[in-house]
Amino acid sequence: MEFRLLGTVTVETLAGPLPLGPAKRRSLLAALVLSANTPVPVGRLTDSLWDDTPPSQARGVIQGHVSRLRALLVGADAEAYGVELATLGDAYVLRVPETLVDAQRFEELLMLAREQRTWADTALMLKEALSLWQGPALSGAFTGPPLRAAAHSLEESRLATVEQLARAYGELGEHHRAAALLAAETAAHPLRESLAAELMLALYRAGRQSEALDRFHRTRRLLADELGIDPGHELADAYALILRGEPGAGPGGPGSGLGAARGPAAAQGSAPGPAAAPVAAPEPAGAPAPARTSGAARTAAPAGAVPVPHPGHAGEPLPVDLLPRAPRGFHGRAAELAALTRAAAGEAPVCLVTGPAGVGKTALALQWAHRSGALFPDGRLFADLRGFSEAGEPALVDVLREFLLALGVAPRRIPESAPAAAALFRSLSDRRRLLVVLDNARDSATVRTLLPGGTDCVTLVTSRHRLEGLIASDAARPVPLGTLEADDGTALLAGVLGEERVRAEPVAARRLAELCGGLPLALRVTAARLAGRPHWTLAALADELADERGRLACLDVDDTGVAAALRLTVQHLPPEAVHQFARLGHHPGGPVDPYAAAALAGTDPVAAAAALERLAAAHLVAETAPGRWILHDLVRLYARGLDPASAHEALTGVLDHCIATALAAADTAEPGGEPCFVLPDGYRKPAAVRDFADRAEAMRWLAAERENLALAAVAAREAGLEDRAWRIILLQWPQVVWRVRDNWTPLLELALESARAGKDAYAESRVLTLLGWVLTEEGRTAEAAAVLERSPVLAREAGDPLGEATALINLAVVQAELGELPTALANCGRAVELCREEEDRHTEMLGLQHLARMRLTAHRPQEALDCARAALDLGPEHEEAVRRSLLLAVCGEARIALGEEEDGIRLLDRAAQEAEKAGYDDGAVQALEALLRVSARTDYRRRYDAALRRLTDEV
Repeated sequence: MEFRLLGTVTVETLAGPLPLGPAKRRSLLAALVLSANTPVPVGRLTDSLWDDTPPSQARGVIQGHVSRLRALLVGADAEAYGVELATLGDAYVLRVPETLVDAQRFEELLMLAREQRTWADTALMLKEALSLWQGPALSGAFTGPPLRAAAHSLEESRLATVEQLARAYGELGEHHRAAALLAAETAAHPLRESLAAELMLALYRAGRQSEALDRFHRTRRLLADELGIDPGHELADAYALILRGEPGAGPGGPGSGLGAARGPAAAQGSAPGPAAAPVAAPEPAGAPAPARTSGAARTAAPAGAVPVPHPGHAGEPLPVDLLPRAPRGFHGRAAELAALTRAAAGEAPVCLVTGPAGVGKTALALQWAHRSGALFPDGRLFADLRGFSEAGEPALVDVLREFLLALGVAPRRIPESAPAAAALFRSLSDRRRLLVVLDNARDSATVRTLLPGGTDCVTLVTSRHRLEGLIASDAARPVPLGTLEADDGTALLAGVLGEERVRAEPVAARRLAELCGGLPLALRVTAARLAGRPHWTLAALADELADERGRLACLDVDDTGVAAALRLTVQHLPPEAVHQFARLGHHPGGPVDPYAAAALAGTDPVAAAAALERLAAAHLVAETAPGRWILHDLVRLYARGLDPASAHEALTGVLDHCIATALAAADTAEPGGEPCFVLPDGYRKPAAVRDFADRAEAMRWLAAERENLALAAVAAREAGLEDRAWRIILLQWPQVVWRVRDNWTPLLELALESARAGKDAYAESRVLTLLGWVLTEEGRTAEAAAVLERSPVLAREAGDPLGEATALINLAVVQAELGELPTALANCGRAVELCREEEDRHTEMLGLQHLARMRLTAHRPQEALDCARAALDLGPEHEEAVRRSLLLAVCGEARIALGEEEDGIRLLDRAAQEAEKAGYDDGAVQALEALLRVSARTDYRRRYDAALRRLTDEV
């Protein structure tokens, strides 16, 4: 199985490409593959699938496409390849090994090309990378703005690779071949100056000087005509070189292109081994001196390219190397290493590796630094800034002193003040090619003081904070570091414990990786505990870690552990952020928004949002979507232990927030309904409750928060807060009715247990009524009848006439399906009477709707029509579209039964249109099915098939 983005978006299998279907489905797949193994929120997928304002049913469309993609992958035995399309809250994630994605293999081949020791091998690797391209990136997909940007980025990387391959041909003396390669690309991209410049040089070196000059003049005229600009430095430098007639040397150095030369490791003069220092022979007499790469040339270098260092001179001392040893047992992180390589290709780049405590930032930085050692012939400097250490940060002047001593400055010449020492450091590094690694930085100001002055220097910073100030002031390029995938986690364990021990218990090893949450520090502590106890099994330790109460204690060894690392991060937070963090540990669900965070902490949403931003900057929470944050499992356990005494208060606060917000959503989605208007004892009103502009927004919130609300209900039940548990579940009734076949039964059964545990007849009746309706729609009619028979009785006992009316309506629907039509008509009629006595027009309308349908089934069309008209008269013109659609359908069928076929067809068509507009596919199918019984129009059949297909995809 292979996922292809470099050409037509497709999934290749042994049996051929999967039938992905429409362009939007390919777009969805492309968006998921581009963010492989990372959750992609529905909002970002919506941006990828629609150019302008998305339709109101966009979420449903995405769900349908996901369902179809998932079925295609399962049918192609994706699990055997380690591929899974999973749902994570309000996001989807495509879990796929990187080797199955052509774009990832392309990046890996580029990295390998840079590590080759001969130009011939470099050319082979680059050709192999370009062979993966089968056409323009993301072809066949509808590309919204994010996908257009991704396609552009991929194309830029391809063009940069073409230029690198041409340079490799040039180094091999194959200038005609380089010219042929570049000519094709220049024709397709005539305004790309770097391509034109490389082509000019290739033509010139192939002895085709007149063609090279002609290419310059054509490109110059095109730039003037199309863009109104003059040639840039690359074209101008190439033109000047050709006019001077310099043999075989370009501005980038002998045999190179215009930009900084890229090439294999052998060209760098380095011996094997990542930390070896390059030593080269002296330049031969008369050879043109290699020009120092200008900052402008570095800026023009293609993404991912890293400059080859200039050769040293015989007799010079070896460059300084302050790096600690390379990390042992390093696994995975290919994408992040590639990202660092790309980030290091700019002018005086500052690369910023950020992530939570224990995620492996230092290991990544050192791995890249050791791997890239030959790129820095003037040395590699390292300083641990101890930004999150109990020992405190070192004085800046002391760090600078170490750097200056390493660069050969005599101790007596080192200034005593940090500003003066920093100025000397910048001056000394100005004409060098150095790597400066600043580990564990806490703030941007500290880093700025330690930045080198040379445009060819690279600074690599690691931090638990996002250091956004450094991004703003010095264009730092962030490389965020997440947790390890399970396969890389098990590989890390194997690196410490040995392959045999891990291979003997593969399931337990994977479970350990998952319980450690992919956090390298936790995995290393786990491996250390097992390594010292060869008689322990991996399964036994996994069972120990499975108990949340002792998990953090198990992940500490000596002075190293997850809790210790987190403590050092937390101690640098302001008090209000620590308070919010501690309360987040008691949240029963997944992602939180500022309203839920405020309810947990007893503050307001503005203060909560500020605290969440502060926690996110410290990588203690991660923002999964705008305004939604989540904690890593181990971080959540640590936060929970900071203030255990507040657990009940925090839980009650967030449960009451759930009730208040769900009440507001239900009231907006279904005005006039009253599912459970009595608030629980001791209810704490939140400081602020989210507003919903319309039904669509309310329904989106209910859908997005379904998992959180379910977890809140479970937590309420476990804490003995049954009165909260059933309310939180029952208040989702608009979503239950809208997506009635979406497996609501287990949650409603939990609500029923909670109502019975609290001996609340009102609650039990209400839950039974909704549960009975769900069972009916699931086709479990006999079970539904058994559930609903008790509901009206309980409602009467509780003094709840409207609850009794709703229960009678649902019971009547089941009785009608079971063929007990007279009883059903009587119960539904009694429900309408109760509603009129209570003056509840909303529920009366519901009763009349079902009564009309039953009278139609009893072959009493005129009574059905009268009943439906009465229901429509009760509601305003903008009454909920679902109910209007159903009532109009009854009117249409009744008209046809009365022989008024033309009016009946018109009403049924109107019912179908209202259902389609509202995204109510059930209603559309019913109305169109009735239309097809009396009309053979092709557009009815087309709309019916489309609605049925949407309905099938959703299920």
